[in-house]
Amino acid sequence: MEFVDALWLGKPLWMWLAFLGVVVALLSLDLGLFHREQREIGVGESLALSGFYVVLGLVFGGWVWWQLGDGAGLAYLTGFVIEKSLAMDNVFVIAMIFSYFAVPRVYQHRVLFWGVVGVIVLRAIMIGLGSTLVSEFSWVLYVFAAFLIATGIKMWLSADKAYDIGASSALMWIKRHFKVTEAMHGDRFWVRQADPATGKTAWSMTPLFLALVMVEVVDVVFAVDSVPAIFAITTDPFLVYTSNIFAVLGLRALYFALAAMVDRFQYLKYALSVLLVFIGAKIFIADAFGLAKIPPSISLSVTFAILAAGVGWSLWKTREAGGARA
Repeated sequence: MEFVDALWLGKPLWMWLAFLGVVVALLSLDLGLFHREQREIGVGESLALSGFYVVLGLVFGGWVWWQLGDGAGLAYLTGFVIEKSLAMDNVFVIAMIFSYFAVPRVYQHRVLFWGVVGVIVLRAIMIGLGSTLVSEFSWVLYVFAAFLIATGIKMWLSADKAYDIGASSALMWIKRHFKVTEAMHGDRFWVRQADPATGKTAWSMTPLFLALVMVEVVDVVFAVDSVPAIFAITTDPFLVYTSNIFAVLGLRALYFALAAMVDRFQYLKYALSVLLVFIGAKIFIADAFGLAKIPPSISLSVTFAILAAGVGWSLWKTREAGGARA
């Protein structure tokens, strides 16, 4: 019992094990029961799964509230909402990646599933590093805040520009250093085939694996924004990591519904840019008024207001396109 009660990154080990147990159970159910066979995911199923993950994330937040108090509960919920909102932009880029590599819908869930596994590992590394920096050097929070403000301004100025998958330096590096097949090979990530120059068989990655790699690259790029954003809300590694993972799990489930109506959220990027500026600025505002930090309830309320305005404006401006598609 002493072992499981021992503190790890500020929380008892049993709390971390409980969270990881839930995540492993969810991934096992996803791969072993719900999607044992390759098939297309419909919009209805996507919405149902997303709703399930949202409820599960909120239930976990209620458990955090019960175990750690209302301050921790509000911080978790704010982080959950912020990560889910910022990751929506990630989903739109994933749709572009699947289009660029011509990934059939029947194989997209396979890429997203292993993409989530990669996110769980990569976010743990990034949040662990961020937590270490913040605990050792408190001024790093101000660097995060300034970075978020600059990122928000840059996002606003480039909101109408599309992400160029083909120009990605990571993609070009992979193509230079690895063998890549021209065509898909079913749901396989790697295949053995003969080298035309030598006649010897060698392993080659397929476009499906390239799509997975690009999904992970994009997630790292977006995590550079989202992880500092949540550290600006709370520096508790447990709250930062759990809110991140629950938000990502639910949003990947929602992908198949969101991808069908990407054009309805054309103005969401502007709301996200304002949100990043607010999150960064509130650290400086708190200092200016002699506060330890802006109360979590205010942060959550402003976050909801900004996102509601962005979603509402997007749906209003694109209502004719939505009506035509219906």
